[in-house]
Amino acid sequence: MKKYISLAVAAIAISGCVGEMPEYKSSNSSMIIFKTPTVKYADQGFVSKADDETKVEIYSMGQALMRLRITPSQVCMSSLECMSGDEFNKKVLKANYPADTIEHIFRGEKIYGGKNAKALADGFIQNIGTVTYKVSGKNITFKDSATGTKIKVVRN
Repeated sequence: MKKYISLAVAAIAISGCVGEMPEYKSSNSSMIIFKTPTVKYADQGFVSKADDETKVEIYSMGQALMRLRITPSQVCMSSLECMSGDEFNKKVLKANYPADTIEHIFRGEKIYGGKNAKALADGFIQNIGTVTYKVSGKNITFKDSATGTKIKVVRN
């Protein structure tokens, strides 16, 4: 009996972690730089987008170095547990950005509700305190001079 209960608990635990995989509507091969005070990755990867999820993967020599799964309610990073956007900002980015900042960056959307956004011919730029964020054509660049954080995506 104990054997069956253990198997049932294991099956429930495994199925609870897997969850449904979303249907990604776009996936772009990109050069990705993800440099924060706590992690540093730079290599080829993919940014995939679904309605309510963004997945970022960085590879080196065919092996996944880092995976981010970003939803409106949480950020899951391959080397860390899933956490809220606020927790992710504090642990990984070492800053007090709005909870949805990382999601907006990888989607190429305005941050901070569009504060200080200035239109460019092929995108926009935002300067907010120590943060410079620019989306131009196929490129996304986020820099925070106070924390040394740099996130750059150049789509191939």
